Amino acid sequence: MAVRIRLARYGAKKRPFYRIVAADSQCRRDGRFIETIGTYNPCVNPAAIDLKLDRYDHWTGQGAKPTETVASIVRKARGQVQTETTEG
Repeated sequence: MAVRIRLARYGAKKRPFYRIVAADSQCRRDGRFIETIGTYNPCVNPAAIDLKLDRYDHWTGQGAKPTETVASIVRKARGQVQTETTEG
């Protein structure tokens, strides 16, 4: 079973809201998943990212491959965490 870390779309029409999930690569986009890792809301400014980085690291350590979009969201989330720790 190949595991992918990808976005699952929720929300209303023209108001997307995404969950970042670990899922089998053969399952549908909004289908069955193994674990919810976080959320991503692009409708607010700036985009709201809530991500469990420890669970993301766990799944990537187990061999899960993130999609390009999820990889860029994780880079942004790690940047937010670093700026918060250096400011505070």
